[in-house]
Amino acid sequence: MSYSWPDFVGNVGVSMVLLSYFLLQLDRIDPKSLGYSVLNAIGAVLICFSLYFNFNLSSFIIEIFWLGISLFGIYRVLRATPA
Repeated sequence: MSYSWPDFVGNVGVSMVLLSYFLLQLDRIDPKSLGYSVLNAIGAVLICFSLYFNFNLSSFIIEIFWLGISLFGIYRVLRATPA
């Protein structure tokens, strides 16, 4: 197995998703905060990027849903914020 730059990008994405979950478990981040959803969304995008080069259908499906849920969370936070 070789390790390429798309693998690195995907691993950065995995690190972001894991970091958001770890911070959640430590009560350091609010699950309804913009930061939590943004961290998850960026992580999902980076993982999807790596999947473009090394495709896996199951991983792609979960990341698309992860991204969609994160974007919904971002929308809710931004909609609730007074302009």
